[in-house]
Amino acid sequence: MTDFTMQTGDDGVAVITWDVPGKSMNVLSMDGAQALDGLIDRALADEAVKGIVITSGKKDFAAGMDLKVIAGMKDQGGAQGVFDGVMTLHHLLRKIELAGMDPKTRKGGKPIASALPGTALGIGLELPLATHRIFAADNPKARIGLPEIMVGIFPGAGGTTRLSRKLGAMMAAPFLLEGKLNDPKKAKAAGIIDEVAEDPLAAAKAWVLEAKDADLVKPWDAKGYKMPGGEPFHPAGFMTFVGASAMVHGKTMGVYPAAKALLSAVYEGSMVPFDTALKIEARWFTHVLMNPSSTAMIRSLFINKEALEKGANRPDAPDQSVRKVGILGAGMMGAGIAYVSAMAGIEVVLIDAAQDSADRGKAYSEGLLDKAISRKKATEEKKAEVLGRITATTDYAALDGCDLIVEAVFEDPKVKAEVTKRAEAVIPQDSIFATNTSTLPISDLARASARPDQFIGIHFFSPVDKMLLVEIIKGKQTGPRAVAKALDFVRQIRKTPIVVNDERFFYANRCIIPYINEGIRMVAEGVNPTLVENAAKMMGMPLGPLQLVDETSIDLGVKIARATKAAMGDAYPDGAVDDVLFWMADKGRSGRKGGAGFYAYEDGQRQGLWEGLASQYPRADDQPQLRDVQYRLMFAQSLEAVRALEDGVLEEIREGDVGAILGWGFAPWSGGPFGWLDILGAGEAVEICDRLAAEHGDRFKAPQLLRDMAAKGDSFYGRFGQQQAA
Repeated sequence: MTDFTMQTGDDGVAVITWDVPGKSMNVLSMDGAQALDGLIDRALADEAVKGIVITSGKKDFAAGMDLKVIAGMKDQGGAQGVFDGVMTLHHLLRKIELAGMDPKTRKGGKPIASALPGTALGIGLELPLATHRIFAADNPKARIGLPEIMVGIFPGAGGTTRLSRKLGAMMAAPFLLEGKLNDPKKAKAAGIIDEVAEDPLAAAKAWVLEAKDADLVKPWDAKGYKMPGGEPFHPAGFMTFVGASAMVHGKTMGVYPAAKALLSAVYEGSMVPFDTALKIEARWFTHVLMNPSSTAMIRSLFINKEALEKGANRPDAPDQSVRKVGILGAGMMGAGIAYVSAMAGIEVVLIDAAQDSADRGKAYSEGLLDKAISRKKATEEKKAEVLGRITATTDYAALDGCDLIVEAVFEDPKVKAEVTKRAEAVIPQDSIFATNTSTLPISDLARASARPDQFIGIHFFSPVDKMLLVEIIKGKQTGPRAVAKALDFVRQIRKTPIVVNDERFFYANRCIIPYINEGIRMVAEGVNPTLVENAAKMMGMPLGPLQLVDETSIDLGVKIARATKAAMGDAYPDGAVDDVLFWMADKGRSGRKGGAGFYAYEDGQRQGLWEGLASQYPRADDQPQLRDVQYRLMFAQSLEAVRALEDGVLEEIREGDVGAILGWGFAPWSGGPFGWLDILGAGEAVEICDRLAAEHGDRFKAPQLLRDMAAKGDSFYGRFGQQQAA
């Protein structure tokens, strides 16, 4: 079977159908591109064919290019292999665009339209952009756009050049630089597609049969073409590109190569003929793909993330899809879990000690749905349907029939033990019990359960409806069915899971806390807090450590510090951090929720770093170099990730990288802590660790695993990559 087939009707319209065997969504491979190329040649050469329509045999048009194919171009042929592969696609799409017309008169071509039944992403939009008219189904669930920037590359099969020339640099910017996706009606309003139709295939056929020569000529192939908004040397265009350059640098801090390369391709390409612009785009795309950042981002944010979502580490157990979930605790976390569960079609029982608390938990879902309705992303019918799945009550008897329980009460072992016993008294014998905790060891909490093999940790991140990661924690007695149940539940609610073993703080918080602590420690040393915060952001962290502790609350930091100190005794390493945190708490500065923290706030809005911090912790006369501050913040997290791997908390590095990016925003451009250490190189990483340890203490001492790799010239993905692929 082939990815593309063609049938010519009695009306003379050749319909080319894209339908990749064995895939739920079409993705383009080089073999598929070659097959399409051959069909286009046949149709253009066949006198009986009056025009062509390209459509899909699936409910959607296409999910894009197979990124594994792009990675293969690099592995097999290096930069030349990438460039040649991309230019092959350019030649194919340019053939479609010119459609056999006379190169001088631009006449005599055959009209080619595209009919999109649903979602069209990446190459799934770049291909239609090369056709003469794009028809999309009136499908509000469909998404149309170019999201490549989100995985560290940019649209490299003509999408960058065509869309910027079609809309102008300014209007194309949200779709190219932010990867913004639209439903078909909004895509038409933006000028990305041409028509929205009940039957896009029929509409495309009708247009093809009536199209004139002038309908086939793209604006950039017509005489006198001027780029909308102005070229770079035009006054208006000049300001557009100056503003775009500033915006890109402001958002990326210079660490995401794809955005800068995309802007360069648009800028340079706008000043030359179209075919030359395509070559410029291909060169910049090659430049980005040869950058280790793009490799790391594709690996973590596409290949590894997709593998984990498909159950790469799922135990061999029967399907464990959740039918009815009981949630104990209707606070912020419990309410959020109830919402995502009900949205996924799961029946929910939301329990709290008081009925008004349970009702408030259900009202949280109502508020989110009302907001979605106001933005036209939901309907009143959808709201009623989702809320109808949530039962808010104080009665534990309502848990009867629940096949999964998620406990989300206070971080107090006694309270958790009490609700565990109350729930287990009424739930089915085979029900799985999960505790949502961020710090308490699962094996200790499981002592309250009569079924420790059915007891597991499921750590959600706040806010639950927005955060993509869920950390699943296996206790010492957790059985494989409980792991399978947790993974299947996470898949149902459309989150990305990582599975880790039980130890205090698990994986995510184990790495987040040293990051926060290092920032606070530097404040105590007299490092300018502005330097600390900006150093973090210039490495690609979404929040500096001081802002992060404000967001999570200083009170919580104090609570965790006290609990950790009690558990570790004399081995506790963070006394200097506690001095700052406890002083802040004593000053009543609890963080954003209290309107006062490391930052000042006004009406809930962050205003800037609190000036009073300098009175207690004066700025040192000699400030460290930017790179030194960045290394302290990055190694504080990365070394803890390596130790988690050494200790067996992490079972594999891809979970460590995906979890770091989705869980706390670890510099996505790097592919995660293991990806970052690989980019740096084990040898250089050890040298930096030795220097940091000598200057700042043993917390920066290189783990033995890292030293071993440095000695052997290994990398994490070189050593562990084949193992996880298997």
